[in-house]
Amino acid sequence: MWILKTIAVIGTLSGLVYYALCLWGARWFLLKQRRVIRGSFSPPISILKPLCGADPNAYESLRSHCVQRYPQFQIIFGVNHPDDVVIPLVHRLIAEFPERDIQLVVCNKSLGSNYKISNLIQMYPLVKHNHVLVNDSDILVGRDYLQQVMNEFQDGRVGMVTSLYRGIAGKTVGAKLETLGISTDFIPGVLTARQVEGGIHFGLGSTLAFHRKALESIGGFECVVDYLGDDYELGRRISESGFTVALAPCVVDHHLPDYSIGDYLRHQLRWALSMRHSRPKGYTGLILTFGLPWAILAVIAAGFAGWAWALLVVTLVLRYAVAIMIGVAILKDREVLSQFWLIPMRDLISVGIWTASFGGRHVVWRGNEFKLENGKLRP
Repeated sequence: MWILKTIAVIGTLSGLVYYALCLWGARWFLLKQRRVIRGSFSPPISILKPLCGADPNAYESLRSHCVQRYPQFQIIFGVNHPDDVVIPLVHRLIAEFPERDIQLVVCNKSLGSNYKISNLIQMYPLVKHNHVLVNDSDILVGRDYLQQVMNEFQDGRVGMVTSLYRGIAGKTVGAKLETLGISTDFIPGVLTARQVEGGIHFGLGSTLAFHRKALESIGGFECVVDYLGDDYELGRRISESGFTVALAPCVVDHHLPDYSIGDYLRHQLRWALSMRHSRPKGYTGLILTFGLPWAILAVIAAGFAGWAWALLVVTLVLRYAVAIMIGVAILKDREVLSQFWLIPMRDLISVGIWTASFGGRHVVWRGNEFKLENGKLRP
């Protein structure tokens, strides 16, 4: 039992160090938000929106891109099938905003396993401008979103800009767990990686903004047409090609479906498999970040000794500090405080997901089953 106790204590201490790094990363981002430059770097930009079906809050999310306070932008919507249920929403937007440069493209070719990237490849020839922005179909943005993203390109070394996001959940427990994980685990990990690795070297699907020369320097969207984690891969490749990947000061909304517990677990496992194949070393190292589960194990292994309880209390304090600093102060997620009681459950589930991800390589994505090989999707 002493071996288990020792391992649990070491795991707890590593988790405490990780929580401290999260707070360090949070402090950097808060300072960045306060230093927001109200610049006027506003070159024309093309927005690419690959669509497949109607996501929760679909019309409001798509409409938010049409009402930007930005001088000139083009929006290209792309769908796989001419009978996609989202098409009437796009036609409604075109009718509502006749002054906007909005196009709808039916991308009827299948160019690879990643259907979103396949759409983007077919949409790209219609791009008119030197800056291109892609984000997921379920993203809702503020009216100054484009300006805040484009300000980052004032640094000539920047080839790509990405952004943080907060989840907007419905009523189900599965959706609330997903949102809680985004605000108190995933985004803290992003900010910590930025601090530890000396910058952002990946992208987030909430925002992928490129200068065309940076995107084309890595071979365009074609280079990731078979990857599940396309956003991560695009950022990694642009970073490795010598460009800087910047993190915009804005936070966007990601509207989640009403996941059942089963849906939530399957979605988490798919994401975990993607990360394990994209960043194998970093993903394995996540075992050092599970501070709260390790502290609970230490209490059990120590026979509920007083010192173990004290260590658990310290761990809880830091864990909740991360949740408040990032989930509340940075992301402005109003649900974090009301869902505090779910954090220990969510952290324990994450350990199970992490463990399960080493047991397989099959994923189901939009109803299709694939096998993952080195991050690539194989039918």
